[in-house]
Amino acid sequence: MIVNRQRRVRVSIQALDKFLRSVLRRLRLPADGLTICFVGNAEMARWNRRYRGKKRATDVLSFPADSARWPERNGQGRGKARADFSVGDYLGDIAIAPVVAQENARRFGRSFDEEMRILILHGVLHLMGYDHETDSGQMERLERRLRREWRIG
Repeated sequence: MIVNRQRRVRVSIQALDKFLRSVLRRLRLPADGLTICFVGNAEMARWNRRYRGKKRATDVLSFPADSARWPERNGQGRGKARADFSVGDYLGDIAIAPVVAQENARRFGRSFDEEMRILILHGVLHLMGYDHETDSGQMERLERRLRREWRIG
């Protein structure tokens, strides 16, 4: 499910929801396993400061529903993502700041829609337990491969 709680940037919820469903199918995740919320920069900056200690808005944040079940959250098996999801598992929530995404799209020479798809995929991988800051490139390789499959970025 995608919820839009910002008004500054026009977002095609329907197209992005269709993309999200294809990501969930491809990664064999439950169709109702997460929520994505588009938020303004002020809210994103508040969360980024609170949860990551960074004093600015960021493009995407992922909030696992049960961080204790992820190996890298409790110090075991860094970089290994959980692969044993069952029907009914709620993975968590993803927050995306469309204003930041729009700025990044311009900076990287991509369309806004393409940037939003990249952020959705990136957020989902984090909910699965991947962490590009601590793994040995696993998340980056998987994300690159999946982006090639969907021809994004």
